[in-house]
Amino acid sequence: MHAPSPQPAPSLQAPAMSDRRTMVVGKGISLQGTVTDAERLVVEGTIESQMMHATELFISQSGVFRGEVEVEDAEIIGTFDGTLTARGNLVIRGTGRVLGVARCRRLQVEDGGQLSGRMEMLTDAAPAQSYLPAPASLGEN
Repeated sequence: MHAPSPQPAPSLQAPAMSDRRTMVVGKGISLQGTVTDAERLVVEGTIESQMMHATELFISQSGVFRGEVEVEDAEIIGTFDGTLTARGNLVIRGTGRVLGVARCRRLQVEDGGQLSGRMEMLTDAAPAQSYLPAPASLGEN
């Protein structure tokens, strides 16, 4: 008589805690093109894309993203080079680098994190002129 076979361990491919459509670009993998319908994008390798939409973007320490992306929230531990629009939170960790244009509603940069280029804060206000000081007032006391 055979002992019952043990049940397999829960699959890492389909986390029980989330039904989110997740795309992982693993370390050492390069991807060029457009990804659609991914809710969570995890970059451990390299992605080059003209325009990508997702709910969450996570770039690991080994990850590189070049191009343009629009997400709700982004966490950058590796390198982003291009145009990043985060309608919610943008978090740049200590080893993270964002080069180019970054737009977000809320920004957090840890000690050591780098942001080089143009930063735009998104608000619910109409035109940007309504919340930025006029150039003539900059530097005056």
